[in-house]
Amino acid sequence: MNLGFLGLQFSFGLQQGNMAPIYSYLGASEASLPLLQLAGPMTGLLVQPMIGAMSDRTDSRWGRRTPYFLMGALLCAAGLFFMPLSSSLLMAVSMLWILDAGNNITMEPYRAYVSDRLNGDQHQIGFLTQSAFTGLAQMLAFLTPSLLVWAGMNQDWVDAHNIPYTARIAFMVGAALSFTTILWSIRRVPELPLSAEEKLRIAAEPKGFGAMLGEIASAIHDMPVAMRKLALMSLFQWYAMAAYWAYVIYSVGRSVYRTDVPTSSGFHSAVLTNGEMAAWYNGVAFVAAFAMVPLAKRMGAASLHAACLILAGAGMLWLPHVTDKAMLFLPAIGIGIGWASIMGNPYVILAGAIPAERTGVYMGIFNMMIVIPMLVFSGTMWLFYDRLLGSDPRNVLTLCGVLMFAAAAAVWSVRERNAQGLPVGASAR
Repeated sequence: MNLGFLGLQFSFGLQQGNMAPIYSYLGASEASLPLLQLAGPMTGLLVQPMIGAMSDRTDSRWGRRTPYFLMGALLCAAGLFFMPLSSSLLMAVSMLWILDAGNNITMEPYRAYVSDRLNGDQHQIGFLTQSAFTGLAQMLAFLTPSLLVWAGMNQDWVDAHNIPYTARIAFMVGAALSFTTILWSIRRVPELPLSAEEKLRIAAEPKGFGAMLGEIASAIHDMPVAMRKLALMSLFQWYAMAAYWAYVIYSVGRSVYRTDVPTSSGFHSAVLTNGEMAAWYNGVAFVAAFAMVPLAKRMGAASLHAACLILAGAGMLWLPHVTDKAMLFLPAIGIGIGWASIMGNPYVILAGAIPAERTGVYMGIFNMMIVIPMLVFSGTMWLFYDRLLGSDPRNVLTLCGVLMFAAAAAVWSVRERNAQGLPVGASAR
């Protein structure tokens, strides 16, 4: 079931590791990078809540979520294929909008699909397994360019627009992988048929764009307390992750390779080194996600998540001070543990707090709590990158570490509740 999610997350891994460098190769300044990456948070903000509400109300011959899997897979594959062929910033930005639209159309139904298929007492292992597949997929995505170099490709072999051919091949592999794995997944694990009661409920609900917006507004009004508390955590957590992904390559370039020139061989080395480091922390995330299953049952997902965020924050604070490539992999361990928790534990809390018939719309709304901090990052970082952070990406990573500690403090008070207001694990009588 999660093999298709692996293909989807391979796509996200390629974006995280390559979009900022591609923009730099095409002439963008460091301060403008957040604005150029608005596509991800904007499409997430617009697409996921709407797709969530629509999929909750869909009753088609192909299933409830499947039509959205297929539509998203096609857009995702097209965006990945054409991205490394970009000849200008405008083309690269346009391809990113297409790619992120496809990713977001597919992402929300995959989150809801776990809740659809699994019983409540299986949510922890379901979402943490999905987190493990995220780690595996992104590990492979980040490592692919280095594997090509190790196989004999020249890291400095670039096209007329300074984009390395290693990036071109990696993106085209991602296009094929994302489409085929999503298609295979939905063929091998078809959706469970809707019950007669669910069909009647869907048929009785009002249709149309206005009804969909009304459902989103109603769901926000009725949002469970636990989900409201996750909003502050998400603000700190996802601002930090967006800033980390945007600037970690530039930090490594300065601290390890002593360069800030995007077309230099040292910068190409920084891109590959970040890929290897990110592959390592995603490998850590793959293992850590399974290790968290018994810990989440014992400690509670909220307390466990707070501890993991503290480890991630410590890693981000340490990283800018590392000047030796081999030592980068030590702080990356903390980042990997935090990443595993980010992709699993908040969804455990969420799935236990929301009513099953509104899973899609609430998963979409929760994604708003992810993309709004990213939008805030895109809209604010350029304002103080030069003046307050000294145009130094290493200072951005220090800010990321502090924000992770703030996220840990915010989530510490959240206690998981089920949709009836009972502690998770308790049953209504």
